[in-house]
Amino acid sequence: MKIHLTWFEVAMAANVGVMRQLAALRAGRPDRHGYQGLGWTEHCEGACGELVVAKALGTYWSGSVNTFKVPDLGGNLQVRTRSEDNYELIVRINDSNDDRFVLVTGRAPIFHVRGWISGGAAKREEWLQTHAGRPAAYFVPQIALQPMHELII
Repeated sequence: MKIHLTWFEVAMAANVGVMRQLAALRAGRPDRHGYQGLGWTEHCEGACGELVVAKALGTYWSGSVNTFKVPDLGGNLQVRTRSEDNYELIVRINDSNDDRFVLVTGRAPIFHVRGWISGGAAKREEWLQTHAGRPAAYFVPQIALQPMHELII
């Protein structure tokens, strides 16, 4: 499912991303999961991904800041945004088995919603990998994701 954000939507999501990065810097929180870089792009693109899923599902997105481990959208939905269209969905070892994870790929303003999987179903031994010296996580192939039309929120 291809979703185009308007430039007004990109600006709104980017503002949320900037607020999230500023909150992390102000609180002295280090980047998570072994990430070594500036979080500005990741926060802005991640917030765009959340808005993309809300737009695709016709639901509300709050654009919240400092709401850790609270689902990104209603119905226990967590959104994972990846920059490249062929990338897998990342589910971390300590992620909730009950949450549902949605993969979004692309960069503003054009994204693709690839599908979803529950946290429990994502935690298969053969998908557990490490990349670039970062902690192990489950990298779920896109072919294993459920289609978005099967997602009930």
